[in-house]
Amino acid sequence: MNVGIYIYDDAEVLDFSGPFEVFSVASRFLDDDKKFNTFLISENKTIISARGGYMVNSHFTFENHPSLDILIVVGGVHTNEVKKINVINWIKEQSKSVKLIASVCTGAFLLAQAKVITTQRVTTHWEDIKDLKSDYPTLNVVDNVRWVDEGDIVTSAGISAGIDMSLHLVSKIQGYALAQKTAKQMQFDWSENN
Repeated sequence: MNVGIYIYDDAEVLDFSGPFEVFSVASRFLDDDKKFNTFLISENKTIISARGGYMVNSHFTFENHPSLDILIVVGGVHTNEVKKINVINWIKEQSKSVKLIASVCTGAFLLAQAKVITTQRVTTHWEDIKDLKSDYPTLNVVDNVRWVDEGDIVTSAGISAGIDMSLHLVSKIQGYALAQKTAKQMQFDWSENN
């Protein structure tokens, strides 16, 4: 199962490294044919400067990534990203073919801009709840939750909540026992209920 995590300049580090770790650790317990193939995707260059100047190499760009089963769109300083037509169109196109699409933190703004989320229950970082409601008034934005599961669309609150959401995704796809085992291996106190 191909899990692509979309990153960009000024993306929040734990927004992508947390989910990457969850799917990577979960794969340690799976047979080869069931492992998650997890990778980072960027728009058109492979060296990304995430928040705090954290330099990271993406595995793929929009031009050469494998087909995706799951797309995770991360947050960070998203204000430039929502204005990029190429990025928004790519997210929209991916949403038509993936089995599941998710966002961490302010990644929800990109999903909303791409009209992947329009009227669903969603969440984002607590600081950005008001702006998400204001910018996309048809959304049912909820606060004080770690994630919101709307079937094939899952959104999470800020930063570390992306780990909780990713463990929830593992549970949803491969079973609760694997999610528990993954959280234990990571020594992470999983908030199992959103």
